[in-house]
Parts: sequence; structure tokens; C-alpha cells
Amino acid sequence: MRTVPPRIPPRTLARRTSSTAAATVLAAAAVIALPQTAGAAESSPIGYGAGTTGGGGAPPVTVSTLAAFRSAVAGDTAKVVRVSGLISLSGQVDLGSHTTVLGVGASSGFTGGGLRIKEKTDVVVRNLNISKPVAPADGITVQESTRVWIDHNSFSADRDHDKDHYDGLLDINHGSDDVTVSWNTFKNHFKGSLVGHSDNNASEDTGHLKVTYHHNHFSDVHSRIPSLRFGTGHFYNNYVDGAETACHSRMGAQMLVENNVFRDTLVAVTTHRSSDVDGYANLRGNDLGGAATEVSRTGTFTSPPYRYTAEPASSVVASVTSGAGAGKL
Repeated sequence: MRTVPPRIPPRTLARRTSSTAAATVLAAAAVIALPQTAGAAESSPIGYGAGTTGGGGAPPVTVSTLAAFRSAVAGDTAKVVRVSGLISLSGQVDLGSHTTVLGVGASSGFTGGGLRIKEKTDVVVRNLNISKPVAPADGITVQESTRVWIDHNSFSADRDHDKDHYDGLLDINHGSDDVTVSWNTFKNHFKGSLVGHSDNNASEDTGHLKVTYHHNHFSDVHSRIPSLRFGTGHFYNNYVDGAETACHSRMGAQMLVENNVFRDTLVAVTTHRSSDVDGYANLRGNDLGGAATEVSRTGTFTSPPYRYTAEPASSVVASVTSGAGAGKL
């Protein structure tokens, strides 16, 4: 039988909003908030993934079949691989280090499986449609890897199956570091983006899992927007629409949730669900839209160690809906 969480009417959400929500909305951002051009496409990542170049200026190779793609992305020499058309997958394809994968046009990418970045460094994935990654495959898995930029992709599944039929759309785990997730869409899924796969992996994950999410659109994604264990997450200028639980900080993770917009969402931020150890969160400048917050521990992470501009929440919906996803580069 289909497992679909009930949609919570906005009036009910408003009644459930915690007493801290109003103060959260009014909190002042520590960063000067200047509007970012709607649909902006950076030439390099902002945030923890800054400095990631992928294949750089390597001559591009265009592929349209699974066999050609597997061959083109193998190995750790610098390469730029352009994917033309929609390729069906079963499982995942491993990408080498110093790799850029770039979709051609607005409708190229992969369905049925996904991509894996395992024990690699310096990888860029942009402008792809990645849909319906049948478990145990994620849409993209980043594992034991550093310097990764996931940008302007469209991730999706459906909620017509059991919640475990598909795996995560984007999961980052096993001590990965220095990742930026920007200008993507995540739609129609139960488990959005998991950072840190297990409560029992402290020895590998502590001090790592540093991830920036900015200008992403999460639409009808039930939870894990993101779910963060042990690491440090900066979640700013994102638009979340139709979630039960959005940002989830646990197992001592530090999360800064800044200038985002939440709509039709039950809990915008929580630090005390599902794990034995709570996480930490700081909230500022968000438009909660009636969503509750459950912050049991306020964190010390208030100033990311990189330059960025957080636009005000009032312009986030326009920027994100016009600029996020494949076909917007």
C-alpha cells in the first residue's frame, strides 16, 4: 500500500508553530544581504566547495550511450564529459577525480539509477536530470571524497511507491568534505539529502562533512532537507515547499539556517529527532511561513569561513524558481 504522509493544512501548521519562530524570522543576518541575480549561474562554486574545478579546460567529449559514458568518466585524468539525451541506468556509475559531467540542453541526464563519487577529489556535476534512483542507488552519492560541486541539476522521483522504493536523491557520507550543492531542484521524493549515513560513524565523520546548500528548491520532498550528522552545514537562500521535516541537525552537527523560505512545511528545523544525541542550529533571517522550529541546542556556527552574499528571504522564491534546475545555465 502506498505510504504517503498527510498534507498538513496551513492553518494547522500555524497552530503548531513553536514560540521561537517569530524571533527566528526577525533575527538579523550577519552577512550583508544583497539580492543575487535571478537565475545566476556561477562559473565556480561558492561555499565549502570553493576551488573545485573538475575537468577544468580539458577538451569536452560528448556521449549519448551508457557504455560511452562509463568509459569517458573512468580514471583520474582531467576530463569534461557532456551527456546528450536521457540514459537509463541500473545502479550507479563511478566518476573519476578531476571530472566535469555536464548535461547538454535541458533534458539530458539519467533515470533509474545515479552517479557515485567514491574516494575521489575535484568533481563537478551540472545541468543533469537525475530521476527515480531505484534503491539501493542514490541519484548522486558522495563518499570519502573532497571538493565536489553539485550545481543546476534536477533531481526527482515519485511518491506513488513505498518510501524505500527509491533511495536518496543526493547523499553525502563517509567523511566527505568541501561540498557545495547549489541551484538544484529536488522534487516528489521521500528522502531528499542525507549527510552522514549513520549515528555510529563518528570516528570517520567528526571534523568532516562540511557542506553548503544554497539556492535549491525542494518541492514535495518529505524530509532530509538536509539531514546532517556530525558535520557542519550552511543552508541559505533555499526554497522549501511541501515538507514534513526540513533541516535536521543531529549527532552534534552544527547547522546555520539563513534567509530561506519555507511553505506548507510542518517543521522547518529540528535538532532532536531520531538520534540519541541532539544537533545544534542557528537560525536567522528565515521566512518560516507558519512552520515550527524545534531547536534544543543553539550552535556556535554563525560565520562560515568563506565569502558569500545572502540575499533577503523576500527575493528567494523569485530567484530560485527562475534559476534553479537543469536547463538554466
